Amino acid sequence: MLESIQFLNKEFFWLLLLLPIAIVWHVLKHSKQTAELKMSSIKGFKSASRFWTNFRHLLFALRLIALALLITALARPRTVDVSTKTKTTSGIDIVMAIDVSASMLAKDLRPNRLDALKEVAADFIDGRPNDRIGLVEYAGEAYTKTPITSDKSIVKRSLRDINYNSIIEGGTAIGMGLATSVNRLKDSRAKSKVIILLTDGVNNSGFIDPKIASELAVEYGIKVYTIGLGTNGMALSPIGFNPNGSFRYGRMQVEIDESLLKEIASETGGRYFRATNNDKLVEIYKEINKLEKTEVEETKYYNYDEKYRPLVLLAGLLLLIELVLRNTIFRSFV
Repeated sequence: MLESIQFLNKEFFWLLLLLPIAIVWHVLKHSKQTAELKMSSIKGFKSASRFWTNFRHLLFALRLIALALLITALARPRTVDVSTKTKTTSGIDIVMAIDVSASMLAKDLRPNRLDALKEVAADFIDGRPNDRIGLVEYAGEAYTKTPITSDKSIVKRSLRDINYNSIIEGGTAIGMGLATSVNRLKDSRAKSKVIILLTDGVNNSGFIDPKIASELAVEYGIKVYTIGLGTNGMALSPIGFNPNGSFRYGRMQVEIDESLLKEIASETGGRYFRATNNDKLVEIYKEINKLEKTEVEETKYYNYDEKYRPLVLLAGLLLLIELVLRNTIFRSFV
């Protein structure tokens, strides 16, 4: 409670320095006004009570407390209740296009490329509370996993469900993945539309050329950030199936069409990134998060509650009590 009290006119607290001066003045005045009477013996007065004599100082204490309360009231104590209302003034619609070809199970990222991506992408989604996000997955063909939505729980649940699926035609159709993502965003009314396209290979399938897809993105005002995923050199990648149906791994050369990804990013106003390990992948998504800022309008409402009135009333009551006592119990006759 005390932490929420603020004082509008703090300079009045300097008047509290008058209180020690008043105490000193009262002590000196009391000692000078005390009458002296010389007697041969005070034996008969030793049993007399000094209670009422000392109690007389209460009058001064009441006046002093009342003065302190009035000074505090002059400082204008008040409490403030702040309520905040936020409104997104310029949201961003984002589609994350994720390569789910078999090569995404390569183990050059921990535990593999696809799982590393899913973990980092989930954090990215959490960091975009005011944006709408959708998911597109592609290999030899592409389809929408989740349309753009503001419900992050749906997006994250769909992201967790993404796995290599042999039902999807094999290969890497970058053009198909990009075109499907553009199709999800072309009717969006968001001020800013973004595609994050991730792949670990080269375009080797699909009936839409990546350059045609990037031209569509430009036509609809969509910015594309491209990410090449995979270490430099050789990586432990799936090369076939074991008799039990599991993947057989072997060392394979990492091939990413970086020139194509750079061209797509450049034409659409985005940027190209290369993620060679888990830490680099995290840095890339943090960088994209910084580049695409959502404008949020924040309105604060202040409700002030003045607290000086009770102090003034209490000071007045103390002065009244002091006045009554001075003119009744402690009344002096000159």
